[in-house]
Amino acid sequence: MKKIMSGNEAFAYGAYLAGINVAAAYPGTPSTEILDNFSKYSGVYAEWSTNEKVALDVGIGAAYAGGRALVTMKHVGMNVAADSLFYISYTGMKGGLVIINADDPSMHSSQNEQDNRHYARFAKVPMLEPADSEEAKQSVKAALEISEKFDTPVIIRTTTRLSHSLSIVETEDEPVAESLSEPVAFERNPVKYVMVPAFARQRHPVVEDRLKKLAVMAETTALNRIEPGDDEIGVIVSGVAYQYAREVFPNATFLKLGMVYPLPAGLIKELAGRVKQVVVIEELDPFIEEHVRLMGIPARGKDIFPNIGEFNPGLLRRCAQEAGLISAPVQSTPAVSVPQLPGRPPMLCPGCGHRGLFYALQRVKALVHGDIGCYTLGSAPPLSAMHTSGCMGASIGVVHGVDKVGVKDRTVAVIGDSTFFHSGVAPLINLHYNNGTSTVIVADNRVTAMTGHQANPGTGSTLMGIESPVVKIDELARGIGFKKVDVVNPYDFKTMVDTIKDHLQSKEPSVIVAQYPCVLYKRERKPALVVDLEKCNECGNCLRIACSPITKVEGGVSINAALCIGCGFCATICNQGAIGLPNREGGTEQ
Repeated sequence: MKKIMSGNEAFAYGAYLAGINVAAAYPGTPSTEILDNFSKYSGVYAEWSTNEKVALDVGIGAAYAGGRALVTMKHVGMNVAADSLFYISYTGMKGGLVIINADDPSMHSSQNEQDNRHYARFAKVPMLEPADSEEAKQSVKAALEISEKFDTPVIIRTTTRLSHSLSIVETEDEPVAESLSEPVAFERNPVKYVMVPAFARQRHPVVEDRLKKLAVMAETTALNRIEPGDDEIGVIVSGVAYQYAREVFPNATFLKLGMVYPLPAGLIKELAGRVKQVVVIEELDPFIEEHVRLMGIPARGKDIFPNIGEFNPGLLRRCAQEAGLISAPVQSTPAVSVPQLPGRPPMLCPGCGHRGLFYALQRVKALVHGDIGCYTLGSAPPLSAMHTSGCMGASIGVVHGVDKVGVKDRTVAVIGDSTFFHSGVAPLINLHYNNGTSTVIVADNRVTAMTGHQANPGTGSTLMGIESPVVKIDELARGIGFKKVDVVNPYDFKTMVDTIKDHLQSKEPSVIVAQYPCVLYKRERKPALVVDLEKCNECGNCLRIACSPITKVEGGVSINAALCIGCGFCATICNQGAIGLPNREGGTEQ
């Protein structure tokens, strides 16, 4: 039987078929849906961990105990988990451990475009890279087999295009759901599992020997194969770029790599011996190309194809034509000019509580050091109320450093609730311990909103739908030792502004929890508001809050009733009382 699945759905299905019994992750586009889907299968355990390192340690623990574990994350999440990746490379584990890492060429939802194939080489662990959903399904089982045979974690690399595109998957007989087996004694082996220097020195040669054995396996595994064609061009390619390359070079000889580290030197030499010219096609860095060149094989790659952004057939075809690899098609009909659609920048949702917070910060002219989440949109015009944003959890450490220099600006850090749990607690402790004076605002919308409303320690439930204790951010801050802590509804605008001013004037470190549920998670739609154009003086205040239902019209502004959820924030900041609920006379009432 066949079924159409996204790459992420196929990864989850493959993990279930392969007998994964523990899975952990921190949500991050484009990897999020893997665990969302996996958690729906019977007889499995899945959790949203507080960050990627915690998730990997959970997976490592499960594999240490003999289980089969899956850990998923986006590419920047690997930076967070790197410490654990490197120690598990040395220790190995009793069971199997698969790490699915999702790179994001073209940065559809990321702050950088790093190529995480380098992590496989850096940590000396094998990496697989499927090219479609069927291969995604199969790759999990293959990775587990390699993991258990060679006593190593295995990384599977995916990309945004593979994770979110749909293709056909062969369904299989699903395993009978089994409860977790009876507890067994933990295998105690300090020389293998305790990475003090003396034992780590003994494990390093094991890692190097394992890498040699994996390189031998790379020559014979079905994951890597030569697909015969003519002798003009030999294409080396992996991942979703294989699909594009097949369209552009239909007659070429291909070396399709499903295992991208370690690379099969013998197969590469065999391909080079069959063809007049070797071309390497890979998104982002010249990872494979550099390896081929180090072998002394002339190869073309990044001199033809870009090292920025994701590929598509049109881009590959154009680059190949410009390089003289293929001829340009004869134009039988005039080219059709396709008009460009107008830009549609992302913006905060109608009714989003972050809007009140950032409008207040704009009004008090604060220097805002931001973080990664929906609230990063506070940097966009017309709010323009965020001035730095680097990576998850950076805002608190950055504002502390800025304040230690002693700038004239009134400074705050803004961080979301899920990001705070992810990597904000440690820098908050650091700020308090090192006698900081900064104000930290936690934009608490009670869920991990940006990636699709995943549970976090503040939501009161787990990924498996089980009720759990709620971590209260204000109580946590007081527990650390902060004395000045306030919880404010950001749509209580006057209180929000007054609270921020009060904290900025204080000489002690402080925390404000701007608490308002995500409107898409706990939607409370009220009647749409209207504008009384007779009262409107076109001051523009309501346009400065960047709410999409509000548009400029002749003689004032208009509110789109289909988009408005009736939060009432625009009425709060309208000085003329021109915005409100409609009354019978055609005007408004507050």
